[in-house]
Amino acid sequence: MAMDRDQVLRDAAALLARKSTATMDEVAKAAGIGRATLHRHFAGRDALVRALEELGIREFEQAFDRARLDEGSAVDALRRLVAESEPNAQLLAFLVTENQLFEGDQVNEGWARLDARVSALFRRGQDEGDIRIDLSPAWLTEALYGLVGACAWSVMDGRVAAKDFQHMVTELLLGGVRRSER
Repeated sequence: MAMDRDQVLRDAAALLARKSTATMDEVAKAAGIGRATLHRHFAGRDALVRALEELGIREFEQAFDRARLDEGSAVDALRRLVAESEPNAQLLAFLVTENQLFEGDQVNEGWARLDARVSALFRRGQDEGDIRIDLSPAWLTEALYGLVGACAWSVMDGRVAAKDFQHMVTELLLGGVRRSER
């Protein structure tokens, strides 16, 4: 039987999002394959993490395309982006905490492409007058990633209902934590 590489990566991401210190043996078990098979495809943890990074960037670029970021208001596009990102939120939660992906000169240019697209969306929202101008698009981009990851962890831990994911991320990002005037 042929190994479905993307499925192995998804299984690895699901495990590593819950337990970032999981061993390659644990990853193989979670993926339903032998350790030797896993090592034939991924020489070690670094190779596995880099493959997860490639998958994540590819998945998020596709989510961004499906969200049609250039259509409608920036706020509506942001809501679509969160909805399209939700299926891979666990993967993003894992990737954004992997310091090795963001250190040195080996940073994947795919992150810059993703950041540019999200920052442009926030900049457009600022130009439209719907998003605060006192926070930079770069910071808002990081905040979006952080909220998606934090909500994914909260869903995995059972502290938040999965059905509330989109509402919680978008409303906190768009409204902040300040209580509205009564």
